[in-house]
Amino acid sequence: MTNPTGTVIFTTVGRTQYGFDTFSVPLSSPTTEHCLTDGISVNFNAQFVDNQQSIVFISERSGSPRVYLSNSPNSAPKLLPSAPGSCFHDRPIIRNDRLYFISAHENPHKPFTSWSALYFTGLDGSDSVTRLTPCGSVDFSPAVSESGKFVAVASYGSRSWGGEFQELHTEIVVFRSSDPDRRVVVSGRGGWPSWSGDSTVYFHRQAEDGWWSIFRVEIPENLDSSVPPVAVRVTPAGLHCFTPAAMNDRKRVVVATRRPDNKFRHIEIYNSGTDEFDPITQKLNPSFHHYNPFVSPDSNYIGYHRFRGESSHGELTIPHFERIISPINELRLIRINGSFPTQSPDGNFIAFNPDFVGLKIVKADGSKCWTVLKDRTAFYNSWSPTEKNVIYSSLGPIFGPARATVQIARTTINSDDLNNGDSDEVAGEVKILTKEDTGNNAFPACSPDGKFLVFRSGRSGHKNLYIIDAVNGDFNGEARRLTDGPWIDTMPSWSPAGDLIAFSSNMHNPENTETFSIYVIRPDGSNLRRVHVAGPEGSSDVDKERINHVCFSRDGEWLLFTSNLGGVSAEPVSMPNQFQPYGDLFVVRLDGTGLRRLTWSAYENGTPTWYYGSELALSGLSLKDEVVGEKLKGEFDEPLWITFN
Repeated sequence: MTNPTGTVIFTTVGRTQYGFDTFSVPLSSPTTEHCLTDGISVNFNAQFVDNQQSIVFISERSGSPRVYLSNSPNSAPKLLPSAPGSCFHDRPIIRNDRLYFISAHENPHKPFTSWSALYFTGLDGSDSVTRLTPCGSVDFSPAVSESGKFVAVASYGSRSWGGEFQELHTEIVVFRSSDPDRRVVVSGRGGWPSWSGDSTVYFHRQAEDGWWSIFRVEIPENLDSSVPPVAVRVTPAGLHCFTPAAMNDRKRVVVATRRPDNKFRHIEIYNSGTDEFDPITQKLNPSFHHYNPFVSPDSNYIGYHRFRGESSHGELTIPHFERIISPINELRLIRINGSFPTQSPDGNFIAFNPDFVGLKIVKADGSKCWTVLKDRTAFYNSWSPTEKNVIYSSLGPIFGPARATVQIARTTINSDDLNNGDSDEVAGEVKILTKEDTGNNAFPACSPDGKFLVFRSGRSGHKNLYIIDAVNGDFNGEARRLTDGPWIDTMPSWSPAGDLIAFSSNMHNPENTETFSIYVIRPDGSNLRRVHVAGPEGSSDVDKERINHVCFSRDGEWLLFTSNLGGVSAEPVSMPNQFQPYGDLFVVRLDGTGLRRLTWSAYENGTPTWYYGSELALSGLSLKDEVVGEKLKGEFDEPLWITFN
């Protein structure tokens, strides 16, 4: 089968602002913080290898999350062997010359199932990689006991993902590292296990009173599954506690906390003997979030990752574009620092929305950026294929109801400003194309001949698709209705040949506003059909699809979209906010065959566009000596669903 070709440009929620580095604090002097990584890319989810502060960690410096070993932040870390061809690794641990890690390189061939599984490889020069997770099962967040004899994971087993992402419905499972097929469930609910010695496992889950809390189970040496261990709650109500890292005295556990009077996530040590918390990072960096603590083997150091800070020695500029490893050699992936990218007719420029506020244009090689609109809520852009100075956008709230006022805007720019190397702004004249009383009008897509716009409108009380004149809009005749029904049709995309419009809709189940599938229709309203992706029509899986942001390849044979088909790749509570952490990019042929996954991450990847421009315009991405972009400020949110009610 011929692979899709070209370049896909997309966004990742929040990721460009993370700037994570890994730090340690000696408990003998907890006012002193040491950086353990070198400030390149993002570095996170570390574990100590020894008592000398060597760490194994995840870094995305190569374009995907991979496993590295660092003995000093002053020298380049060493890339460790892991799963060949994998675009996602997580939670590495070194014990007894074995490297344990999560990878997502094996397709379970089952929709709505995570690809994440536990593997190990020897550090003796062997290239072999052994899977410890049974085929058909899913594991996250591994922990290895002090001696290396036992392994604990948060596991779905062979159960399908249920669509949840706040607290995953995982179990805590323990097995011997020498006998991974004999798995024992030690808690029916929980995540992020951590060993104290070889007999005690700590983990987190949301308690019945609503507080995320740490629990503990004692593990019998013979792993007798006939008598299930009893989980004991460790941390009290009144604050959220996540991602435990147990110390070796079986009394203290290091946790990340969220307190009602503090909007930042901090690292604290909880002592179950005294029922007291000892704050660590609140004293060091009160206005930073800190994530996923880890403890040295002798319990004398604790570590965590956080935004590296604006005074750091590391990278402090967010590039406009970042190359991402693609699983398809013929298809290039590029992350943009913004949302809803769209290309100019010649492919030399990309327009996008920075944080849903305003409109910017960046050169395709990332070397220069201009502001067109600012201080206006804007989203979803479509550059006219026939006019180099016309960009269509939506102005107004992105998640408003059908009757909310959202308007389609035609912005005419002075394209001569794009040749002005001194100015950072481009003059733009905004013309509103939809009447104020027509409700929620959004997601405009311009026809290939530049004459018409297809868009979503709530003017009837339901969000359906309409077509208007690209110059005069609603003010030159009536909008022509393309779809009609008490459901949601949204995010249309015109095919390059102009003969089809693809869009997302829940018309197959209007009562469910959480699931969307791909539909295609001719511009005259004929030949409406659904593209079944997750399974054949009538199957149990096909109506679970949540597919959005559909667009066509240059040849019109492939559809690119973001979807929940791969479930989640890691525990979302261990990360900053992701609105839909199951969102990854996929491509499928127009007839629903040839499904291919493009991205694997714990983040939400979305708002993609298939770049049709010249590869020459993008070639400068690999040639720039100086990074050009936005200042890295570490501006990201905690999960918005963590509340204190």
